[in-house]
Amino acid sequence: MSQSFDVVVIGAGPGGYIAAIRAAQLGLSTACIEGNPYDDPKGEPRLGGTCLNVGCIPSKALLASSHHYEDATQHLGEHGITVKGASLDVAKLVARKNGIVDKMTGGIQYLFKKNKVTLLKGYGAFVGQTDGLTQVKITDKDGKEEVVSAKNVIIATGSKARHLPMVAVDNKIVCDNEGALNFDAVPKKLGVIGAGVIGLELGSVWRRLGAEVTILEAMPAFLGAADGAIAKEAKKLFEKQGLKFDLGVSIGDVKVDKKGVKVAYTNAKGEAQTLDCDKLIVSVGRVPNTDGLNLEAIGVKTNERGFIEVNHDCQTAVAGVWAIGDVIPGPMLAHKAEDEGVAVAERIVGQKPHIDYNCIPWVIYTSPEIAWVGQTEEVIKVSGRAYKTGQFPFMANGRALGMASADGFVKVIADATTDEILGVHIIGAGASDLIAEAVVAMEFKASSEDIARICHPHPSLSEVMREAALAVDKRALNM
Repeated sequence: MSQSFDVVVIGAGPGGYIAAIRAAQLGLSTACIEGNPYDDPKGEPRLGGTCLNVGCIPSKALLASSHHYEDATQHLGEHGITVKGASLDVAKLVARKNGIVDKMTGGIQYLFKKNKVTLLKGYGAFVGQTDGLTQVKITDKDGKEEVVSAKNVIIATGSKARHLPMVAVDNKIVCDNEGALNFDAVPKKLGVIGAGVIGLELGSVWRRLGAEVTILEAMPAFLGAADGAIAKEAKKLFEKQGLKFDLGVSIGDVKVDKKGVKVAYTNAKGEAQTLDCDKLIVSVGRVPNTDGLNLEAIGVKTNERGFIEVNHDCQTAVAGVWAIGDVIPGPMLAHKAEDEGVAVAERIVGQKPHIDYNCIPWVIYTSPEIAWVGQTEEVIKVSGRAYKTGQFPFMANGRALGMASADGFVKVIADATTDEILGVHIIGAGASDLIAEAVVAMEFKASSEDIARICHPHPSLSEVMREAALAVDKRALNM
């Protein structure tokens, strides 16, 4: 007799494993299906999805290590610290990253046991629906099959790197995000196709470690999703650091030989160009990972871009079947997937959680970091809504100066009449943490005056947030 559960989650990435844990906390019998080994030496499924295995966590480990190396070799002198003979051990750097990944993924297995979530090892695919239950087949690494039934199924299979049709990715010379995390040496010349979050972060890692990095971007504008003032400042700072950009390009032939990679492209002026590099990173977005789910067996539909169609509550058109995270429309962010996983579990038991998608923050973990929440000035301007802005630089902040991290600023946008905060945009040290204050403020419909009147610790980077809020009404105190 097959196993039956209240909830079966397909996929153990950030959205999936969090959904499973929350469902179990709510008293539902819960199972989670995962089959991807992510280079596990024993071929066992690795929990945590792209984020923990080949995305957010390992890239942040490499960013931290490369930041320390660049500080030691270039920036500690201004602190009166002399470092002689600093050397780089790439193998050890990568091993440290792998150790962090192992610890984090292993931690999810502990959380499953603690919360009594059943782990079903293998790949899940729909079989059909009978008597109000959905049947899912699990195929393990040895080809053994098992069918389980569930009152509710949550699809949380995430996404995978999008590849260009004319560029063959081997993850040795031409790499996507996975291969770019595991270089065995620093390339002398590194090419990156795509100036998005992944391209900027991984380009920054290898630039700090000594690579000459050129980033090619198809869009004519740099960081088009960000506020214009932030994007302009970011490009200026990144170019000062040594990153090279060519925007508005069209990629042509990509050829690999013993010497490396040749990328033929046309620049924004229509001129033919060639980029020669030792390695190439292809970072042109991600696509929903629905291959092999057999969605047609139960009638779940996808849109023209391959995303699963859901309503505002993450319900598909099929009773008892839900979808969250990267497989549905919206920003491909781990924390968005986590919030949706919690919300779906709570909706299953009749609760009424709400997610305000306008209050989901974005972060780019470059140096300086970039973070924002809410609307950009460009979007608000097009809407016709009257607004006011306040901006304050980190260079006027004592803590930032003491940290030698005075680049960037905080920008607050508020409604001209009600003073409600419409967006907060940060480029600077600690932006990934500072943005949380703005998220809380916007969730509670706070005004810029609310932040301006809250006491912030001194000296701290958070004072820049307060000063920017004060600047909305032209009353910044320290500038």
